[in-house]
Amino acid sequence: MDSNDSEGRPVIGLPTYAEPARFGSWHVDSVVLPASYVQMVVAAGGIPVLLPPAGVARPELVARLDGLVLTGGADVAPARYGAPEHALTYTRPDRDESEFELFALARAARLPVLAVCRGLQVVNVALGGTLVQHLPDVVGHAEHSGTVGGFTVTEVVTVAGSKVAAIAGPQVKANCHHHQAIDVLATELVATAHATDGTIEAAETADGPFLVGVQWHPEVDAVDRRLIGALVAAAEDYRRERIS
Repeated sequence: MDSNDSEGRPVIGLPTYAEPARFGSWHVDSVVLPASYVQMVVAAGGIPVLLPPAGVARPELVARLDGLVLTGGADVAPARYGAPEHALTYTRPDRDESEFELFALARAARLPVLAVCRGLQVVNVALGGTLVQHLPDVVGHAEHSGTVGGFTVTEVVTVAGSKVAAIAGPQVKANCHHHQAIDVLATELVATAHATDGTIEAAETADGPFLVGVQWHPEVDAVDRRLIGALVAAAEDYRRERIS
């Protein structure tokens, strides 16, 4: 038994989608998440727990977690940052209802958080920032938008001295699939990585508990899994402090 097993591996929450899915002859409403999220948590030494969008998140749920990955997915409802809805904005109110409260509870509990793509957008809006609803309207190209069911590689430069730079290095070949991005950055956040067109590709808090958000998808690239490794390490510390 290794030291992680003897101390208890950290439990990492992963919000999911409610979607129709097919299993053999069954085609039913399901709770799903790409397996790559689960695999990266397991590979980093954490225990993944899937969190369905089952109404407003509750404190007793967060009390059972040691870390949280805010996963990718649909757009945040523009009403949450006081904007009318763009024709190409696609929202999932059930996820918003669950995940905004989940993030608020995680912050209150000082839980380590890694925010991925939509997750970074949730964090920015929850902390008072706004979003560009369709990035090609601003940057004049769709290179961040990925392919149908896939990703495009974006060259990202991190800010020296930041958490994300310490974890991922000065440059990242980021797997992107996003048509939205941060517009006005929340005052509690610092932009810590950018694409060559100026798009904010990562943000974090300057102090306090671990909170790093990236606009790309580290779960699809083994190199990028250093990010989940950093979250799991922070979650291990959080767990030890919580049970001591």
